[in-house]
Amino acid sequence: MSPDDALRELKAGNDRFLSQNMRNCDLLSQVRATASGQYPFAVVIGCIDSRVPPELVFDQRIGDIFSARIAGNVAEDDVVGSAEFATKLEGAKLIVVLGHSECGAVKGAIDDVELGKLTQLLQRIKPAVEANRNAPGEHTSKNKDFVRQVATTNARLAAQGLQQDSQILRDLVTRNELKIVAAMHDVASGRITFME
Repeated sequence: MSPDDALRELKAGNDRFLSQNMRNCDLLSQVRATASGQYPFAVVIGCIDSRVPPELVFDQRIGDIFSARIAGNVAEDDVVGSAEFATKLEGAKLIVVLGHSECGAVKGAIDDVELGKLTQLLQRIKPAVEANRNAPGEHTSKNKDFVRQVATTNARLAAQGLQQDSQILRDLVTRNELKIVAAMHDVASGRITFME
């Protein structure tokens, strides 16, 4: 499978999800089929938001994708290391950084929330807030358009950061063995829009 094939498969999976024509529902047989090994073709770095389960919204089977979930889909060091493992050692051909509408972590970064260890995590989203400083309207979490703009920028910056922060990922991309893209999930519709 090529990186482009992997991307086409995730797009087709979201189309199946949206049309309620999901094919990957026999979970116990998938557990048995993958007990002796896994061959995931993609990595999804997504938010912990309960409304955005990557395996479901992309209609993928157990064993098809690696899923790294962290508030605000930030690509911090442990997530980058996980992506290096998934691609270089396990052969995944695609990394998708999956942001979403109505993201609580993005709202927290916009509103300067401070809460224990979350405070440091939200600082990783601040560059996306700053990148939208000239956006029209109120710059608070109450402005849905602003929240979506920041979430979109955050996903793009995280996707770019994966290559900047990892020589391993950068080399795979250079050799056309890996593609890294950002995408946005609309929690109201389930539709995923890719930013290639």
